[in-house]
Amino acid sequence: MLKHGTVTEAANALDLAPSSVSAQIRELERAVGVALFHRTASGMRPTTAGERMATWARRLLDQAEQAVREVGGARPRLRLGALETIAATCVPDVLQRLARRHPGLAVDVRVATSRDLLLEEVLAGELTAALLLDLGSTLGGLGFPVPPAPLTSLDVDTVPLDLVAAPGHRLAGHALRPADLAGEKLLVNVAQCSFRMAADHVLGPEVERLDAGGVAVMRAWAEQGLGIALLPRFAVADAVRAGRLVRLGLPTHDLRLRLVWSASAEEVPEVRELLYAASALPRTAPRTTP
Repeated sequence: MLKHGTVTEAANALDLAPSSVSAQIRELERAVGVALFHRTASGMRPTTAGERMATWARRLLDQAEQAVREVGGARPRLRLGALETIAATCVPDVLQRLARRHPGLAVDVRVATSRDLLLEEVLAGELTAALLLDLGSTLGGLGFPVPPAPLTSLDVDTVPLDLVAAPGHRLAGHALRPADLAGEKLLVNVAQCSFRMAADHVLGPEVERLDAGGVAVMRAWAEQGLGIALLPRFAVADAVRAGRLVRLGLPTHDLRLRLVWSASAEEVPEVRELLYAASALPRTAPRTTP
């Protein structure tokens, strides 16, 4: 219900009759003695008690799944989510570290279309954890919204960024400040793209944003002199070595490859240790959102 909003949509997702779902909700509310949902003409939304019950339900389901695996001797399994660029470039290193440290671990990778969807599926227990690009010391420092439910995060790697342009660019070879880029065209992707949000932290509004598309398109357009681009180093290293792009001398912030999971998973030691094993960085204390 938290995810679907109406009894009918929840029933369709569960392949149950709406009357059966409604009856189970009423029975649960009778058992706990409080209303778990606000009923409105447009659907149902959880009460404060309903949100707390959802947290407990996820925790109990996780523990039940863990018990079945332990008793049955099943191999541990993680469900890891990531956006396409991260899945293609950063996830393989994480999987290799996990394989070295936990050879019996099975990992399912889900490639999602949006960061919001990844966080939603982590909170719903559909994913064990998700890999995101972020900035600073707190979750959401890059500028994306963070759900109110508690999430725990751990930085597992760094992702350096480079501001690049075509060879012969007027600013190549100079130490730069953001003001020096006034009048330039910055090639960008959609508003929620991590690299666009990182550029917003580095560059002022004087730099015109030019919509170009994904990383491959931004790189190709920059090579052709259609603008400058702030991109991850792994995406431009070959082009820089081949002389198709040059790095501009503007200091940038490294992004953090951040592993995010539901705070309730902290109560399952095996899951916590497996998540820590994904890190290439020295062990640090995880951070939990309020």
